[in-house]
Amino acid sequence: MAGTMMCFKFIKKSFTQGQRNYSKIGFVGLGNMGNSMAKNILKKGFKLSVYDINKSSMTNLIEAGATGASSPSEISKNSEVIITMLPTNDHVWQCYTSEDGLLNSANKNTLFIDSSTIDPSVSQNIYKECVKKDAQFIDGPVSGGVVGARDGTLTFMIGGNKKQYDESLPILESMGSRVVHCGDVGMGQVAKLCNNMLLAISMIGVSEVVNLADRLGLDPKVMTSILNTSTGRCWSSEIYPPVPGIIDTVPSSNDYQGGFMTSLMTKDLGLAQSAATRSGTPIPLGSLAHQIYRTLMTRGLNDKDFSIVYQFLKGNK
Repeated sequence: MAGTMMCFKFIKKSFTQGQRNYSKIGFVGLGNMGNSMAKNILKKGFKLSVYDINKSSMTNLIEAGATGASSPSEISKNSEVIITMLPTNDHVWQCYTSEDGLLNSANKNTLFIDSSTIDPSVSQNIYKECVKKDAQFIDGPVSGGVVGARDGTLTFMIGGNKKQYDESLPILESMGSRVVHCGDVGMGQVAKLCNNMLLAISMIGVSEVVNLADRLGLDPKVMTSILNTSTGRCWSSEIYPPVPGIIDTVPSSNDYQGGFMTSLMTKDLGLAQSAATRSGTPIPLGSLAHQIYRTLMTRGLNDKDFSIVYQFLKGNK
């Protein structure tokens, strides 16, 4: 997503969940994740229209049958449900509250679902702004990475009213294979920050052991295959290996392009660090992971996938 703010709307034949009948749906944010999520929405038969301040980022969706909208405000004005998928606290806050933002023209009872990864307190403050507009809000960050977004197998972590959770299921299940209600507003973000902290730690761990094996003379691909049938097996070794050439479709096999950028992982680890500080919770490995990824940032690796930590540990970056 890299700082880009985008808005897009899609319409399908009406579907019903609970007591609400949705026919107009909006989606905000078209980066590495949002792009694939939008494609899956189109594949499910939804009619999609898009808006993006970066016109080129909308091109492939428009070519696939989506139509363009003129502004975020127009998206909100004409939608009953809106999903947002943006990079940072500031992007989300501005998208909702700016003069041309979503809340400026929101209709009564509009349901907002924020799938960005942000500080839980920001989600809670946006919820309060939505209440002022008689709108509804749940936070729904996702796990599964670009692979899950591409394959429609994302896990959605939902924080908010159970009724809104129930009503959102038909929409979210078009993009993911699991939707979990985590509790009140902000609890989806809590789950996501904890998950991403563990992901960063595990990616560093896999990179460390594979590099050690390499230095001791064992082929990194052989070491990875052993991890994946042994007790060290994890998502970072099996689904998203940092070693090039093991899985052709992951970023490590494409010069670490695409995927989940180092800058975003660093941001998420910073959010986890702030939350831990506020709650007085010790996170020694999370803190160390944050420092390692901050170091990668100083090496100019901001836009590379976070699995490039393997090349950093090898001394190549």
